[in-house]
Amino acid sequence: MAPTSTPQTPFGRVLTAMVTPFEEDGSLDLDGAQRLAAHLVDAGNDGLIVNGTTGESPTTSNAEKGQLVQAVVEAVGDRAHVVAGAGTNDTAHSLELARDAERAGAHGLLAVTPYYSKPPQEGLHQHFTAIADATELPVMLYDIPGRSGVPINTETIVRLAEHPRIVANKDAKGDLGRASWAIATSGLAWYSGDDMLNLPLLSVGAVGYVSVVGHLVTPELRAMLDAHLSGDVVKATEIHQKLLPVFTGMFRTQGVITTKAALAAKGLPAGPLRLPLVHLSQEEAEQLRHDLAHGGVGL
Repeated sequence: MAPTSTPQTPFGRVLTAMVTPFEEDGSLDLDGAQRLAAHLVDAGNDGLIVNGTTGESPTTSNAEKGQLVQAVVEAVGDRAHVVAGAGTNDTAHSLELARDAERAGAHGLLAVTPYYSKPPQEGLHQHFTAIADATELPVMLYDIPGRSGVPINTETIVRLAEHPRIVANKDAKGDLGRASWAIATSGLAWYSGDDMLNLPLLSVGAVGYVSVVGHLVTPELRAMLDAHLSGDVVKATEIHQKLLPVFTGMFRTQGVITTKAALAAKGLPAGPLRLPLVHLSQEEAEQLRHDLAHGGVGL
């Protein structure tokens, strides 16, 4: 059974987009995934996103995605929301992934904007509606035009919010003005999908975050959220500013690469990357250590 949720926080408030641990031969490390999931929930996460971009979803098979959802649900599904990435640029494939995730026990779906194809807004509306119609699971949209090539316009978000199972949006658009209007007019639960903008998005109505740096600093992210909710703007700002080197360092290159390097340095399950992602160079690894240390995170 999924943990308790409310319409305002359907997936909790603090979620981490989890990497997918692999064995040294590149195969799926399900035991490692369960141990990492437990570690992240113990650290304070209300939920985990699996099979997202940070989970290297472009290079995992349908079968691996289903196995990963099932393993993570078994490990932490009684105390955290397990949300499965199901979005692709092929609607039929997305529906297949959504149904697989439901059968594997996922509590919700993350549906990214179809990438590369650059569909018009009506195509986005029909794509997301089809995913929401495919299962009984609640859906979080994922708006990231920097990767997908097209934004979900505010008008389209408002239309999609009319669907009873489209309940949230992960915002990586980097536009606080558009976010403000969409939050005010859609009624969706809004989650920051850009760690550098976690606090700014909270200030305009977001309810929480889907984080990558949560692999390392979930307690700090939780403290910043709690300070914001209690009205302690000074403390929330202090935490945000302390974490700036972490936000910067973790995204000097692709976030999966830095996250797996940091987890491995801390002795946590991570494993290798699948091409086209590659390991940090020695110089990049040293820069990451410097950045994280400046933000209070030792490796």
